[in-house]
Amino acid sequence: MRSELLAQARGCAQLGSPMYVELLTRAADDPGDIVAETLGRRTGTGFMLAMLATMHRLVLEGRAPELAAHYPTAGGTEDPLEAWPAFRDVLIENAAEVRDGLTDPPQTNEVGRAAPLVGGLLTVAGATGLPIRLLEIGSSAGLNLRADHFRLLHESGSFGPESPVVLADAWRGLPPVDAPLAVTERRGCDPNPLDVASADARRRLLSYVWPDQTARVERLRAAFEVAARVPAAVVRAGAAEFLDGLAPKRGVATVVWHSTMRAYLSPDEGARVDHHIEKAGAAATADAPVAHLSFEGRDASRLDSAQVVALRLWPGGERAILGEGPSHGLPTTWY
Repeated sequence: MRSELLAQARGCAQLGSPMYVELLTRAADDPGDIVAETLGRRTGTGFMLAMLATMHRLVLEGRAPELAAHYPTAGGTEDPLEAWPAFRDVLIENAAEVRDGLTDPPQTNEVGRAAPLVGGLLTVAGATGLPIRLLEIGSSAGLNLRADHFRLLHESGSFGPESPVVLADAWRGLPPVDAPLAVTERRGCDPNPLDVASADARRRLLSYVWPDQTARVERLRAAFEVAARVPAAVVRAGAAEFLDGLAPKRGVATVVWHSTMRAYLSPDEGARVDHHIEKAGAAATADAPVAHLSFEGRDASRLDSAQVVALRLWPGGERAILGEGPSHGLPTTWY
């Protein structure tokens, strides 16, 4: 377990969370192995992040005041790098609840992933000249179904309307920013969808953001504002179930989008997702195109592999890699 904890700490270092680096490193060196005991044999990245998120949720619910003093998201002013003693005590006291949290579906509705999404949508709009019918699998709360209502900053200027969500350093290089982007339909699915009108749901989403990453916290809270005024439907369904019966629609480009969720699908469900999309693609025409747009790891079965923006557009259906970026999406580099 020690090597797995240290590997996850290195991942958090690469993505800029000194607080989680310190917590995981201290956990790896803990003589009592309290984290290893809590996780048991569940050592994957997803389980470690679920543990951290469950602990964060206890803080946000006001149930761990001594630990909350180190969490900026809870108004804490103590040094986040000194959180380990309180973290360990809270984990011991709430070990059973944290173990239960390991089985919760992840809810990393990362707003930064709008950067590859919007660039991909612009590519589809530029190629087809049609408005977008946007369908998202693994939507969580559906925040990125509103991605065209975010403002993206880049080295040449900005793209998008005035918005509470401002994504700094969104793009290196540019997608086709002159393409006419209009989204006429926004629907998604999730096995456990969250309604951002609910305070509990907002708290759950916030718990998956690393507490010392203030820019991500601000983006998420701003996305709640956008979601309150831009409707999008997210239904409770698995990805394959949601796409069953998918078909082209005249006058719009049907885009199926997903980001950093493919590793959570079983091989069987992943195959059914591909079948539904390819079947719809085979029926696509010039005035009813179908696109499969993804921001996933090069190795889709792993959560920690490099992320690429991939597009298949029918008629035709050839796969193109449009760009790449870190798992949180910022910045996305366009090829």
